[in-house]
Amino acid sequence: MTSRLAVVTGGSRGVGAATARRLAHDGWNVLLTYRTDASAAAEVVADCRAVGAWAGAVQVDVADETQVDALFADLPPEAGPLRALVNNAGIVAPTSTVADMTADRIRRTLDVNVVGVLLCARNAIRLMATSRGGGGGAIVNVSSRAAVLGSPGEYVDYAAAKAAVDTVTTGLATEVAADGIRVNSVRLGLIATDIHARNGEPGRLDRLAPSVPLGRPGTAEEAAAAICWLVSDEASYTTGAHVDVAGGR
Repeated sequence: MTSRLAVVTGGSRGVGAATARRLAHDGWNVLLTYRTDASAAAEVVADCRAVGAWAGAVQVDVADETQVDALFADLPPEAGPLRALVNNAGIVAPTSTVADMTADRIRRTLDVNVVGVLLCARNAIRLMATSRGGGGGAIVNVSSRAAVLGSPGEYVDYAAAKAAVDTVTTGLATEVAADGIRVNSVRLGLIATDIHARNGEPGRLDRLAPSVPLGRPGTAEEAAAAICWLVSDEASYTTGAHVDVAGGR
């Protein structure tokens, strides 16, 4: 198989880490970004290398234009041409009603979850677009069922950001189709990762599991399977789609 590179933002833990590992297993070279946890990123890189992939990690705040531009300007040539971007990096603040949210929280949520997606997509398109000398590729934006459900009493700001991600996906898919780039989103439901505990509610999955028709949270690996399918050539006729991986919720 021809060497090809996938960039996975927020790839040091949770769904991003599972996606990076799955892509490496599927024959991709992987460059992941992380925000703070260098040791976790190194562990994922080691797992990817163990199956024969080229893999690396770069510390990046996706909301910072300078850092994002530098990431894509310095992609390692030995990893092959960029053919995929998984816009996975995202944040959610502790549960709150809108009445109690600060402007700083709202801005940071939108900066990471929306501006970061657009900055990374912008740079990936410049490298992948056939009209710019690229070979085409795929972008998968990691969204959430919160975009549809609204997350009342919990994360309305996050839900709004993910709704914006869905709109970006719809518009961008049409915008870059002629350049050989497919753009899709995966709207995740309750996924069993450490994000819930890190946000101060370790029991959130148990609390909300009864609201899931399948009766349980999903796994990071189940999320990664959908993401990696959309990246793969098997999804060559799929663009502008929003794939719900949410157990029916």
